[in-house]
Amino acid sequence: MELEKATTASFDVDPQRGFTPLCPAELPVTGGDEIADELNAQARFAVVRLVSKDCHPPEAPWIANSVDEIMQPVDGDYPNLDIKWPPHCVVGTEGNRLIPGLPAESAYDLVIEKGINPLMHPYGACYHDLGETLSTGAIEWLKNRGINTVLVGGLATDYCVKTTALQLLQAGLRVIINLAACRGVAAETSDQAVKDLRAAGAEFVTSSAELASL
Repeated sequence: MELEKATTASFDVDPQRGFTPLCPAELPVTGGDEIADELNAQARFAVVRLVSKDCHPPEAPWIANSVDEIMQPVDGDYPNLDIKWPPHCVVGTEGNRLIPGLPAESAYDLVIEKGINPLMHPYGACYHDLGETLSTGAIEWLKNRGINTVLVGGLATDYCVKTTALQLLQAGLRVIINLAACRGVAAETSDQAVKDLRAAGAEFVTSSAELASL
């Protein structure tokens, strides 16, 4: 797959330790700590590189207080919360850090922090709210730089990667997902995410080895 580097961005979606076995008490995705090399490889085909991060507070209505509460609906009138999760990627903790092998945050062209508000638990990196009305600025930033194609990888395939890719597609951008740079929570939901993304217009490569510059 040939790409024009001058109009291509590479987007690392939530490649944080809290989504890997490095932080087993959070939301560990199997193999989540193994994607740095592929994220770095795909970035060589892009003129700019973005990273998004969950930056959660230590207390929020969406935080599960027991294992039984995980993935149960959040009680109360919280339009920007859906289900409960274990505490993860809390600001100032190990889980908030990027996985080993990635550049320092200061080396990225744009760092997007999301999930800061305890009353909002977004999945996609382009909006702060589930209703997708409060932009993080990612789409505007990309378009202002003349980007029309976005290479996407990160964690997890079936949640934040899927939602971010759909948001980018809805904004009219070409989206190419590098499967080798992604890991999913579960096989069934990851397979469904790929089907949904294909139906929405996303393209896929099995690894960065399938990419080439024009």
